[in-house]
Amino acid sequence: MSNRYGPLEQMIKMLSSLPGLGQRSARRIALHLLSKRSSLMVPLANMLLQAAHDITECEICGNLDAHNPCNICQSAKRDTSSICVVAQVSDLWAIERTQSFRGTYHVLGGLLSALDGIGPQDLRIEGLLRRAEDENLQEIILALSATVDGQSTAHYISDHLDQNRLKVTRLAHGVPVGGELDYLDDGTITTALKSRSVN
Repeated sequence: MSNRYGPLEQMIKMLSSLPGLGQRSARRIALHLLSKRSSLMVPLANMLLQAAHDITECEICGNLDAHNPCNICQSAKRDTSSICVVAQVSDLWAIERTQSFRGTYHVLGGLLSALDGIGPQDLRIEGLLRRAEDENLQEIILALSATVDGQSTAHYISDHLDQNRLKVTRLAHGVPVGGELDYLDDGTITTALKSRSVN
């Protein structure tokens, strides 16, 4: 390609850096945007600029919102006696989508990972420990993944909490609703057996 295609190549390169997009998908999106410049591309560019300016990280929980503190932390309808700890904002959104939890949240910003060089200082663990000193708080729910990194992060946090005063719980792991045993991995079945409950 000649130099006059530089901006298009840069656009495709930027798009392909997004999660779940490869070069081919990025090319299709770039061409689609260019074919609808006035109706889609320009409004999208303006919206991205506005989002970059307006959306910020909540100073209390780490959620993303146009308000700081975020709408969840400001809401008088939330139960402030419990905090659900999640790795990423996407996990918070997943739990909120169920409308089954009315407490507050704390977004760590990732998980501890020795391989990736991510230590406690790289996550929002100190902020969580400070929030755990609130006398109104009764329970901390560790809603972290059932991976090695997720479990090591949960252990680290548990070890640094006052479990004599606080109830520290974890999400149940095991057979998913609608899951068939024959299609599950050994680790999931083993965890389900260990976490079995009375019917």
